[in-house]
Amino acid sequence: MEEVKRAFDGFADEYDAQREFVIPDLRQFYGTAVWAAEPVNTPPAILDLGAGTGLMSAFLLQKFPDARITLMDFSEQMLEVARKRFLGMNNIEYIVNDYRSAYPGGPYDIVCSALSIHHLETIEKKRLFQTIYDALVPGGMFVNADQAEGETPYFSARNREWWLDYIRSGSLSGSEEKDMLIQRSELDKNEKLSLQLQWLRDCGFVDVDVVYKNRTYIVTVSRR
Repeated sequence: MEEVKRAFDGFADEYDAQREFVIPDLRQFYGTAVWAAEPVNTPPAILDLGAGTGLMSAFLLQKFPDARITLMDFSEQMLEVARKRFLGMNNIEYIVNDYRSAYPGGPYDIVCSALSIHHLETIEKKRLFQTIYDALVPGGMFVNADQAEGETPYFSARNREWWLDYIRSGSLSGSEEKDMLIQRSELDKNEKLSLQLQWLRDCGFVDVDVVYKNRTYIVTVSRR
């Protein structure tokens, strides 16, 4: 994970600008995650894990403008971009910490994460799902907008080639930037969607479902 942290520290300022060129149908991807998020209480208490520059939280604030949101990330540089994004807002809290081991606080109505958990090892993902379950209020919801491995090697390869074609044919500034993104993707530790859904059920989550899937990109939702 230290290698992942260095990578994100190094491009914090460019992160948001790149998203449209890295994530196909980005607005539908994030928009579906926001649509899926339904709190027990209002205004909701929300934890954004691996929050980065606060992009997911920004989308959530459009739906829940009075929400109390805690952004947790191990990259101080990424959270510094988030602080600029939400400057002057007193309902936002920032925690610089590694969510694999940090106590998340709570309880929360919603725990969300976007494009972060796929960096973890298998055992770390399982532990994190249990931690998230424990941090939610009864009826609270976990929304994960992330990446998943294909269910078979055939589709893993096809999904990878689809994404590479998207990057290579996109509007990024040059081949060096595209090569950097492709190299950074090699740090990913994607898991099969079927496995992730089972791990959520094993933690005790109910109403476990997939509300969005576009090859590699998925949004899962589960309720305590």
